[in-house]
Amino acid sequence: MARKKTQLEMGPLGPGKQPVKDPMAGLGGVLSGTLIMEAITVLLILTVILKVDDGVHWTTFNWVYITVIGVAHVVMAAFQRKPGALWIDLALQIPLILGFFIHWSVTAVGIIFGIVWYFIIRLRSEMIQRMRHGYLVTQHLGT
Repeated sequence: MARKKTQLEMGPLGPGKQPVKDPMAGLGGVLSGTLIMEAITVLLILTVILKVDDGVHWTTFNWVYITVIGVAHVVMAAFQRKPGALWIDLALQIPLILGFFIHWSVTAVGIIFGIVWYFIIRLRSEMIQRMRHGYLVTQHLGT
């Protein structure tokens, strides 16, 4: 007989209990580290707009735009344990991807880190699913 789709498939040891170490707490560190790496990369764009094409792209609007985005990344790195922080992290990718009006390298950085954030979201989703089904080893320690 076919298995019902509403029934959750459990790991071989059952659903388990709350993990000994919370994997979501570790994810906060990954998010903060990613934001700091992205902030460094974004702030390095300042050298690109200063040096490329003999500084034609170095306008007040452009350097302020890049600086504000870079500083926003650093600030958000401190708030990764707050609810909704992940959505703000993802929203920070939008001004980068739309930064082609400054220089194409801004959009390139936005796309590259957009791929990184996609991978992080997939990792988080997989981790939540494994916890729900009892596949994490730390859910079964001491049983």
